[in-house]
Amino acid sequence: MDVDPQLQLPFHCVRFVEQQQGGAAQDLLIASAGRKLYSYAADSGRRLAVWPQDANNAETVKDNEAQQDEKDQEPPGKKRKTDTSAPAGGKKPKSLPDWSHIPILTISSSGKYVVALTAEDKCIRVFQIAEDGSLKELSERGMPKRPCALAVTGDDSTILCADKFGDVYSLPLIPSETPYVAPKESRPAKPIQPAASNLTVHSKRNLASLEQQMMLYKQGKWGNPEEKSSLGFEHRLLLGHVSLLTDLAFVSFPDSKRSYILTADRDEHVRVSRGPPQAHVIENYCLGHTSFITKLCIPAWAPQFLVTGGGDNYLLVWKWSEGRVLQKVPLVADDSEIVVRDIWAAALQTSPTETSKVILVAIDGSPRLLCFLQEADGSLKEQGSIAVSGNVIDVTPIEKSGTIVIAVDDVHNAGSIQEWRSTSTNQSVLLESFRVKPDGQGLAWDPVTEPLVATINSEGTSPAPTDAESKRRKDFSEALYGLKNLRKMRMGEDD
Repeated sequence: MDVDPQLQLPFHCVRFVEQQQGGAAQDLLIASAGRKLYSYAADSGRRLAVWPQDANNAETVKDNEAQQDEKDQEPPGKKRKTDTSAPAGGKKPKSLPDWSHIPILTISSSGKYVVALTAEDKCIRVFQIAEDGSLKELSERGMPKRPCALAVTGDDSTILCADKFGDVYSLPLIPSETPYVAPKESRPAKPIQPAASNLTVHSKRNLASLEQQMMLYKQGKWGNPEEKSSLGFEHRLLLGHVSLLTDLAFVSFPDSKRSYILTADRDEHVRVSRGPPQAHVIENYCLGHTSFITKLCIPAWAPQFLVTGGGDNYLLVWKWSEGRVLQKVPLVADDSEIVVRDIWAAALQTSPTETSKVILVAIDGSPRLLCFLQEADGSLKEQGSIAVSGNVIDVTPIEKSGTIVIAVDDVHNAGSIQEWRSTSTNQSVLLESFRVKPDGQGLAWDPVTEPLVATINSEGTSPAPTDAESKRRKDFSEALYGLKNLRKMRMGEDD
């Protein structure tokens, strides 16, 4: 089915899911675009599910079914309108959801659950993935501040949520069926001392914030757990930063019972804390960036290493347990300002017995995907970049086939985060795929036309805002390319 020539909303997130149930289970691609969550068959690109369903379609189906039942079972004078589409909470569907986009998706290690963030309502939603690819919403939990990063622990029991206020919470992946009752303190809780100090906070604004927090701590009013227990579901406040959080990573080692939470913030810090239940214990800091950090990447094959990037024009490779920089990797030849959009680690199979351990880096608003090989000592060796037709939005590897699938921005001009393309009569390019191949001592990439990509591109998503909807276009651009706002002003109180 060919899509309307109107521009289509690009995918904000794409995730390949290798289902492990066996039997009729199939590999999937889970993706978000605009307000919707999509499920596709990975072998063919066939659309299996969309959440939420269009209200108009749902109402039409509901009314038709209700009218047929009434005709079959009741006299004409006793017809009544039934509503079978309301969720368990009793709320009827609205014509439009309370959010405009879904900026975060994470998949449980078992491949059975999707955790998604709907933006404006700050809601963490958990979906169960059925063998047929359908999505069943199990829970929705509204957070006090908008989350900026989500992670699921390796045992699939807990969601870790970092928010823009600087807090990290833990929530059970599957809420208990028992109604939640907030714990009552039998005696006044001991306030938690702010973890930051004048050694880790530098800007005038955050120094003033730290002074305010220390004053409240001395008065017994800072960090009191009672003050953050008003959420109506099971949760636990694990740790907090003075600065705005930007990313979070959870690390555990097979030969150790101890786990770690790594958090990054706007003030160039990476904090290494112990995992629950000792998240209040800070192991060390990784200090070396001069601008905000947007992404933490820990390769699954070498969890002792960390790759970070953000507002600096370079990456840093760390031995994070020691807070030690192993390598500084330049990303551009000049001193131009860039923002690292994301970093991915992929062990791509190049033969039945060999894999290439690849680090991929996207620059915000760039149609090039940078590629590096990671050596045994953790260092990165630059490879040729991958050029695509539009700005790189997201990447998901299909490791067993040596393939990556790239979500492409087909609504903005390539290289721009503000200028929109004119309506095209050509088919939208939402996804592109490439297969890695050895090339001498390095790697090369071949474009491949996978059925997954071809089918999804031909079907499209939802129409993007038109020329007449200038405010919607501006809001959409800001939602897709908001990382630039993390950069501090060069003049004023943040200097």
